[in-house]
Amino acid sequence: MKEVFQTERVKYLKDKMLSEPRYASIEQALIITECYKQNEEKPRIIQRALALKASLENIGISAEPEELIVGNRTAGVRYGVVFPESGSTWVDREFETLPTRPQDKFNVHSEDIETFRNVIKPYWEGKSLEDVLNRRYGKEIDEIAKVVKINQKDHAQGHICPNCIEWLNLGPAGLKEQAREKLKTCSEGQRDFYESVILVMEGVQNFMVRYHDLIMSMAEKEQNEEKKKSMIQVAANCKELSKRPAETFHEAVQSIWFLFVVLQMESNASSFSPGRLDRHLIQYYEKDVKEGRLDRQAALEIIECMWLKFNEIVYMRNSHGAKYFAGFPIGFNIAVGGQDEEGNDYSNDLSFLFLEAQRHLGLPQPNLSVRLHEGTRDELLHEAVRVVAKGSGMPQFFNDKAVIPSIMELGIEEKDAMDYAIVGCVELTTQGNNLGWSDSAMFNLNKALEVTLTGGVCLLTGERIAPDFGSLKSYETFGQLEQAFQKQIDYFMDKMILACEEVEKAHIDLLPSPFLSASIDDCMEKGMDVTAGGAKYNLSGIQMIQVANLADSLAAIKQLVYDEKRVSREEMLDALKKDFEGYEILRTMMLNKVPKYGNDVDWVDAMGTKWADYFKNRLRTFTNYRGGPYHTGMYTVSAHVPMGENVGATPDGRHAGEPLADGGMSPVYGRDIKGPTAVLKSVSKLDKTLTTNGGLLNMKFLPEFFHNETGVKKFGSFLRSFVDLEIPHIQFNVVRKEDLIAAKENPEQYRGLTVRVAGYTAYFTELADELQNEIIARTSYGDI
Repeated sequence: MKEVFQTERVKYLKDKMLSEPRYASIEQALIITECYKQNEEKPRIIQRALALKASLENIGISAEPEELIVGNRTAGVRYGVVFPESGSTWVDREFETLPTRPQDKFNVHSEDIETFRNVIKPYWEGKSLEDVLNRRYGKEIDEIAKVVKINQKDHAQGHICPNCIEWLNLGPAGLKEQAREKLKTCSEGQRDFYESVILVMEGVQNFMVRYHDLIMSMAEKEQNEEKKKSMIQVAANCKELSKRPAETFHEAVQSIWFLFVVLQMESNASSFSPGRLDRHLIQYYEKDVKEGRLDRQAALEIIECMWLKFNEIVYMRNSHGAKYFAGFPIGFNIAVGGQDEEGNDYSNDLSFLFLEAQRHLGLPQPNLSVRLHEGTRDELLHEAVRVVAKGSGMPQFFNDKAVIPSIMELGIEEKDAMDYAIVGCVELTTQGNNLGWSDSAMFNLNKALEVTLTGGVCLLTGERIAPDFGSLKSYETFGQLEQAFQKQIDYFMDKMILACEEVEKAHIDLLPSPFLSASIDDCMEKGMDVTAGGAKYNLSGIQMIQVANLADSLAAIKQLVYDEKRVSREEMLDALKKDFEGYEILRTMMLNKVPKYGNDVDWVDAMGTKWADYFKNRLRTFTNYRGGPYHTGMYTVSAHVPMGENVGATPDGRHAGEPLADGGMSPVYGRDIKGPTAVLKSVSKLDKTLTTNGGLLNMKFLPEFFHNETGVKKFGSFLRSFVDLEIPHIQFNVVRKEDLIAAKENPEQYRGLTVRVAGYTAYFTELADELQNEIIARTSYGDI
């Protein structure tokens, strides 16, 4: 293939983006508030549509003369948006501390705080999703919060892969016309839906034209003829896309980016993902190359300009949420490779150009994924390994052999399963037809074990937070302990399901999403919003946190207390209550005399798999509010740190408040002493159906491993073993501990250093101290 390179245009735009200050923005909040005031008598879906349309037509916009792809949800870069429809109470509480909080800081304008409190807050008090949920079910959610974190309480639903192909084929004009046709014959109950789609598509068309007009006005003043010509082309793309579908590669990339900007403006949520973009765009690329309008170098420059745009949108969470989702994991996940509908190996020139873009830029977004299977070509596999070696934490790898059959067990049709994509971090989805609600809740199995041992009492506060089914002192056998553990899981699971239903009801009532619905299959046909169940598939995903600590803790209790009787039940419980103070020898025994998960020790690994299986099987007996199944995932984002802060000392020797294991399927850092192959074997014992909502295996390798082609090929063989073992996911940090320590001490010198946190990459220097320390502590491998 012809050699390609990063252009000066891209280098300039990247440097400029990284140097821009990050602010909180109330501009869209003001537009939304004014629109609601003027339309209080209208149905909620019409209010939402009018508010989005007004935002698209009035929000401040900007563009750089050098940009080949334009558009953003704010005029500033990486601004955090205050979104009153979903939550403003937390903003009122935290506005002044946004610049100084430990994680995900935002600058603020003092006048914005005043305007927010005088104009926005008074109108939305008691009306936002956050407030309504708190009023309807806040007490019940708070009561289980030590064990279950309920998500989606203060923002609209994301974690969705829209139908990019239909968007490219129709554009806003085509979708508007489709809604108009439906409106002619629809029932009265469908009328508001179709009218709302028409409104938002008109807004999108006007949004595109606004960019045309802005760029043309800039071009009129441009003296450099080459730059002026480029600007006129970019402007023309915007105007044409407002009237018709994309025809060229440049137009198609711009069209895709507009789709995701508008989705963000409508919902202010994370993890809207393009899916298999190498498949979506290949026809435009090949046509332009064949007709002489494009070559690989020009295509790469367009792609890299789009990659930069993916990094210009961040999601502003409250301080509590920022600890669980640290480092702005906005989750624009792009998948390459995999198989076609017939099971044949699939990759194309764009697959390699996407990898090249990641190699050049090394930025956190998009979250680039490679689908592997037994027939994956060596060329794609080895090229992906070379990009991993660059140290950006990407690409991550997914295993078709594990994923496809497991998601079919959820009722996914084979053709949709074969075409699966990833949203956000590692969440599995079908493309363009699924509201997966993959971030419904996180269930802390280790806190459930804690209250099993204490008789329902929190070790950190002394409060009773769970029923008393007995304590470690009263369980005469390990089997009795397990019976009580099962009861605690059941108790919190039942309450979790009720809370998830209340969240879904509130989304239906308050946050219908007509633009998103128009890009999800079956919604337009049914005349039904996606939040109400309009999608073809309606799933809800729950994360199990954290099987490695659970396995190690249960193994320690079984071996030391019940099998070998080296410590009494009373001593073990007292040691946990005192965080091992006075029990240092016992803690050393826990850490060093009991084998650990991640070392291919069957009986220890079974301690975790047994309860993961139980949790999954019981969860599958429930149906969500939209009529679809619940299913399980094993990933944490960055929740292993705050969830660890919430758990007392554990029988595996972990001190109170320390992080839990990272990833979701990963061993506890430092305990995987038998090497990476043993880790794979341990993880492979977790049934692949446990992670239909996504599973995450984190590993860290030293850069020296990849210094020659022998290392690259050896690593490729390691990944083929990963496929054979039917493990769904794996990802890597390639970095030296010394570099991370230096970055922590001198952040200004390491501004661009990115690391893999959980299922996403973030700037290391933007992470809070506790999370930095946890990443530094992870086991590093120098060989396989």
